Amino acid sequence: MTNLEVDLSYDSAAPDEADRVDDVAARIAKRALAKRRADYADEIRRLLDAALSVMTAGGVTAKPRVVDIVAAAGLSNDAFYRHFPSKDALVAALLEDGSERLARYAAHQMAKESDPRLRVRRWVAAILAQADEQTAAATLSVLWNAAGPGLALEAGPGVVGSGLATLLRDTLAELGSAAPDSDAALIAHVAIGTLADLLRQRSGPTEDDVDRITAFCLRALTPG
Repeated sequence: MTNLEVDLSYDSAAPDEADRVDDVAARIAKRALAKRRADYADEIRRLLDAALSVMTAGGVTAKPRVVDIVAAAGLSNDAFYRHFPSKDALVAALLEDGSERLARYAAHQMAKESDPRLRVRRWVAAILAQADEQTAAATLSVLWNAAGPGLALEAGPGVVGSGLATLLRDTLAELGSAAPDSDAALIAHVAIGTLADLLRQRSGPTEDDVDRITAFCLRALTPG
């Protein structure tokens, strides 16, 4: 090697220098992945929001095609299939997204109360509110797209129940339940089942509905 030549190979670099080179490579790769992750998350959110909008518009009479959802999102088919292998996979993600939103809403409502009994009532009211006219159309359309007209409402409890039950556990323990996990799971099925009935009947919940389900749930607690 002449005085003007520089050896850039890692093999000839000192150990500390090689580590620094690797650190630079790792940082660049991390920045590139972070940018790609943000771009992909934006694409997925646009697809989910577009799917919800298109499905709500179609109601329970017309199932949108992938091309309809992609057009509403302003994306390409390539973008769709980069994240979802099929429309069914998108609908499953939409159900999961809706379940998480409902759980966050229920948690927010429960946080307004210090009395555990009133927290249970807030929880019940948050779930039954999904049958309100403003939200029932979206809820029904997504469930219908998930399972078809005959099975749509039966699909709901298994999808959302576990997350909602988790919210109840500590409150039920505070109320003296000897089996808060089991009681929470049972109560979640009761509440989601009631929601399914209201959706099937195209009927919004009343204050009496909320009070009746809350009272039943409190009576169902396993005694300590």
